[in-house]
Amino acid sequence: MNTEPAIASDDLSFFAKLVGIEDNMTLGFYLLYAIIVILCIVVYRLGFAKKLPLLKNVIVYAVLVIGCFPLTFFGIGLPVAEGLVASAVVLIIYKVRLNQAKKKEV
Repeated sequence: MNTEPAIASDDLSFFAKLVGIEDNMTLGFYLLYAIIVILCIVVYRLGFAKKLPLLKNVIVYAVLVIGCFPLTFFGIGLPVAEGLVASAVVLIIYKVRLNQAKKKEV
């Protein structure tokens, strides 16, 4: 019986290791998928979201959730979630600075 994990831990990204994908692949994949979906929604809301009618908003988020599925496969070995965290941090800093600039104008 082979007791080695299916994926070498050296080949995993930080978030893949964090969710324990080498121990329990199914649960780890779904947790990584949830993390990537949440981070994609945060980045979308911070950088790209506009006021849309409800149906268009539902369509946008449905496509976003479906599009995160292949990103999760890449996120096992590549730093997809880490890149989304970096994007979210940059966009948060931008929004804070933009709000400070608007307050100084008034």
